[in-house]
Amino acid sequence: MIKKLIVMGLMCSFSASFYAQKTFNINLSSKKDTEVSPIVKEKVEEYAAKINTIIQEEKKLMEEELLVLQAKNLDKADFDREKAKIADRYSEKMDKRIEELGFDLDDVIQKQVRYSLLNTDVTSKEELKEKLLKKFRPTRSFTGYFSYGIMTLTNSSPDNELDKNIGYANNLEFGLKLNYQLSRTSPWAITSGLGFSWRTVRTDNNMFFTKSADQGVVLSQYGGSLDKSKLRTGYIIVPLGMQYNFSKLKNGGMDVQYRSYYTGFKIGANVYGGVKMSTNNIVKGNDGEMRDRGNYQVNPFVYGAQLTVSYNSFSLFVKKDFSNFFKDGYFKNDKALIFGLTIGLD
Repeated sequence: MIKKLIVMGLMCSFSASFYAQKTFNINLSSKKDTEVSPIVKEKVEEYAAKINTIIQEEKKLMEEELLVLQAKNLDKADFDREKAKIADRYSEKMDKRIEELGFDLDDVIQKQVRYSLLNTDVTSKEELKEKLLKKFRPTRSFTGYFSYGIMTLTNSSPDNELDKNIGYANNLEFGLKLNYQLSRTSPWAITSGLGFSWRTVRTDNNMFFTKSADQGVVLSQYGGSLDKSKLRTGYIIVPLGMQYNFSKLKNGGMDVQYRSYYTGFKIGANVYGGVKMSTNNIVKGNDGEMRDRGNYQVNPFVYGAQLTVSYNSFSLFVKKDFSNFFKDGYFKNDKALIFGLTIGLD
């Protein structure tokens, strides 16, 4: 039926050309192929070229017959009737010639489905299984992450001057996470990576951090109106831990099972250690702004543990330092406790 419509279209076009003296052109614009099997593309292009040859050959013969019909000077009704008979005859002829090409559409579809799933044109079971095993291999990768957490400083001292004057504190962190799934079907994975953390402690009550006479760190009262007072310290952090994934096993075909690493609920725990990059004391008031990257006795090393609950790329975490925030007995036993959200860039 489709081929008949093609022929009728050609006939109508020729007829229009005959009565209106217009030319007939067919332009098949090319479409950019994406994710198409090379074998499928080659077969379809070859098939299309053969069909085009048949159309051109039959079109030429049909036009010759129409010219003979035109020379008979029939009235329009007789001309249209004879033209329809010619169209039916060439339609059947084209149907037969195209059918004789033996194009196996089902086989082409199967090849494209296989290519879309596996990105391969292989046909043997052994090669297919090898491709499946490669496609669904255990996750071994680095992914980016970004996290933000609310921080507080905990201590066991009954009277701590920083406790009385601390304001909002936070932890901003980003970096790379190592994902090492133990096997294709294992729910367990080793996690590690490298992060850059900036911990900021702000003060209230018009207090700010300053250096004491012995180059220690103390809180002092600002003489005027204080707009901003924060002590920001940057660390390079290296974690090491384990993660458990609750997602179910999936079947990739040919008895190849796998467990998705990035999707579903996950729980993880890790320890971490870090080294300080720098400390910046930022004070802004009616006397202007002061920034000092000096020594404010912030601990040059940090270590602790973290517990994480995740769903897909989003995680909630709690992080507890075992190291003191300050060293050498300044603001004794203050340790960071952080609650926050992590977004994974999987």
